[in-house]
Amino acid sequence: MTMALLDPPLALRIADLGDTADCARIDDFVRAHRGTPFHCTGWSRAVERGCGQRAHYLVAETAAGAIAGVLPTNAVRSPLFGAALVSAGFAVDGGVLGGDAALGPLSRAAWALAEQLRCPTLELRGGPVPGDGWQVDETTYVGFARDLAADDAAQLTAIPRKQRAEVRKALAHDFEIAIGNDAAAARAHYAVYAESVRNLGTPVFPAALFRAMLDQFGNAADVLTVRHQGRAVASVLSFYVNDTVYPYWGGGTFEARGLRANDAMYYALMCHARSRGCTRFDFGRSKIGTGAAAFKKNWGFDPEPLAYAVRTADGAAKREINPLSPRYRLQVRVWQKLPLWLANFMGPWIAKGLG
Repeated sequence: MTMALLDPPLALRIADLGDTADCARIDDFVRAHRGTPFHCTGWSRAVERGCGQRAHYLVAETAAGAIAGVLPTNAVRSPLFGAALVSAGFAVDGGVLGGDAALGPLSRAAWALAEQLRCPTLELRGGPVPGDGWQVDETTYVGFARDLAADDAAQLTAIPRKQRAEVRKALAHDFEIAIGNDAAAARAHYAVYAESVRNLGTPVFPAALFRAMLDQFGNAADVLTVRHQGRAVASVLSFYVNDTVYPYWGGGTFEARGLRANDAMYYALMCHARSRGCTRFDFGRSKIGTGAAAFKKNWGFDPEPLAYAVRTADGAAKREINPLSPRYRLQVRVWQKLPLWLANFMGPWIAKGLG
């Protein structure tokens, strides 16, 4: 599908994510421009396959056919939360990637696409902020990233004193660290992650989403699982893009806290990522003032404000999907008390519409 020429000399189109050669070309552009896993075409395919939310990957090209910018989007629909065009679906980043000349054409094309798809909201997570007509939030979320140390010993020393003591206590346990990206690794991760998010009071994503991510990213993604006495107690699914590791979906069981399994997990991941050639650790985003943000600060990561831009149709309300919102306080408390089997049965149907 080719879209109209909006801002010469750039032409806009929606990529065919089934075209292997075109996707490789787009992914080359993403790597060359220091994009994130959320900009990779594999992310868009995985969201579509794992959650059924249609991918519409926008590409801006010059008259000579060179890629000038990209904007991955998913049309996320939910009977509970409504419809939105999101860049990128189930991601914390994924806004416009490319030069300044691509920002206007891509953001306008995305809004036109949102109107065409009857999505009253368009969310851009990260990237440069478009012009007028957008609400910009720079006060809710912060990101955490820093360079990895030169070796394992230096990595431990780089952790601030109090947190380093916690890591040392964790390493005193007889943990088994398993790393893989096969079906067994995916099952172990899902069991831990599903329990973790139930304990937090939020629905779990479909297992198919994680399987699709591991399939689409291949060797650029894996699962690191911490076992204690044969039982998986902490696990994280990470992506490796542009010499950076992105631990994205991670959690622990009730046992993990007392065992400090999450401390062992993230230190092990830092060492593992370095062995893979990574030089940077992206700890992801957290909401300002939360325990998750404090945990990352304790590891020596400095918060950086994240800018999210939202555009809504006239008369439409911006959708609210943040589980920390006061409007969901009762639902969170109820969800925390659900039997795990029931939370795992109901959760994916709800979560696949969050985007």
